[in-house]
Amino acid sequence: MRRLLSLLALSSLSHAQMPASEWKSLFDGKSLGAWQATPFPRHKGVRVENGALVLPAGQPLTGVTWQGAFPHQDYELRFEAVRMLGGDFFASVTLPAAGRYATWVLGGWGGDIVGISSIDGWDASGNETRTYYNFETGRWYRFRIRVTAQRIQAWIDDQRVVNVPIAGRDISLRPGDIRLSAPLGFASYNTTGALRNIEYRPVASD
Repeated sequence: MRRLLSLLALSSLSHAQMPASEWKSLFDGKSLGAWQATPFPRHKGVRVENGALVLPAGQPLTGVTWQGAFPHQDYELRFEAVRMLGGDFFASVTLPAAGRYATWVLGGWGGDIVGISSIDGWDASGNETRTYYNFETGRWYRFRIRVTAQRIQAWIDDQRVVNVPIAGRDISLRPGDIRLSAPLGFASYNTTGALRNIEYRPVASD
């Protein structure tokens, strides 16, 4: 019995000290790679410039969609983004959540609303994830989002701005062309944005 308890203790310690999964790059800063321009109507061509993936202001949307493999849940995605020109969202990301898809809106509805669209039929401007963030034009920000079967959490420059339970809730995309960003895609709205250091890693489920 004593030996069994010792083995269990060692196993728990070993598990606790296991390193987190390594981050895997989705963008090399040199080419689009597995990213393709999202076929939004009247979109502007995306490009790679100075190590960044640039989303020129569309009429209204421009974006890129990932064509490679990506987890359905239990993952973290991180990236850096900047609003270069304009006054609306510049790097909103659509991704898998709860067996469907959701969008983390970054600077929507005139430039300062952040949140998840949609939860129980309410988009980011009307559900409990809504918050306000003053994004400065020309400044790079660090973003990270964690999605498990139970919860979505998200951070801007290490400040947590989303922490919402999703198990058993209706997760969906807003009606309209944003559906073209699924399963994983970034989009800007009447705004020029840029992205770099896009990475993901698997995480343990809650």
